Parts: sequence; structure tokens; C-alpha cells
Amino acid sequence: MAEQKTGPTAISVEDFIAAVENPKRREDARVLVRLLAEISGEPAMMWGPSIIGFGRYHYRYDSGHEGDAPLLGFSPRKANLVLYMTAYHDERADFLTRLGKHRSGQSCVYVNRLSDVDLDVVAEMARWTIKTTKERFPG
Repeated sequence: MAEQKTGPTAISVEDFIAAVENPKRREDARVLVRLLAEISGEPAMMWGPSIIGFGRYHYRYDSGHEGDAPLLGFSPRKANLVLYMTAYHDERADFLTRLGKHRSGQSCVYVNRLSDVDLDVVAEMARWTIKTTKERFPG
């Protein structure tokens, strides 16, 4: 079985954010850290070299593949902010229609800047992600 590529690291979240080149992206990252830490009740932690995660869960798929992942996460990439939110339920479409300007992948939402989206909807998505992830992968 392949080794998990992204796991928790000892990299400082503050140092990582301080190194983000774009000042607006840096500020957006700080806003997301505060928001997601408050919602999750978990401190921000680096997962791999570029994902800021909150909380943790263990997954095991029917294929036998298993590992650990953050309950919530985001990455302040050069091109955009990437929000890592679950895609397990059809309800996700409702959030995305209300979110604002974005693109989405299977479990990622790409945002150019936080001012393009409704932070209340981001908060709802974060709470929903935690709830549905814990339901799908209890314990």
C-alpha cells in the first residue's frame, strides 16, 4: 500500500503564512486561520509543506486505503486560496451556489480572494464538513 503523502509537520503556521508573497493572500490566510480555528476548536497545524489543517480524522475506504487527514484545511497558493472541504453529500451544491465567485473540484474550492465570497457561507461549509466527516468516519 502506498505511503500517505501529506501528514502533519512541525512547520510553523505563522512562519508559513509570513512567507506567502502576496500581502492580500497573507491577510486572507490569517482570517481563515482565525475563522477555522474558532469553528473547529482546533489549532492550526501544517499538513505537508503547504496545507493548513484543523483537527484530524482517520479514514479507511472500501479499497483498504487508509490514513489521516485534517477535518478542515486550506492552502494560500500563488494562484488562489484552496479550501479543502468534503464532497460527500449533494448538499455541498447548495453552499457553492451561495458562496460567491469560486471554482470547485471534487473536494476543493478555489477562491481568488476572500472578498469574492460570503464568509458566513464558508463558516457554514466548515461546520458541515466537520459534521459529515465525523459521521462518515466515526472514532
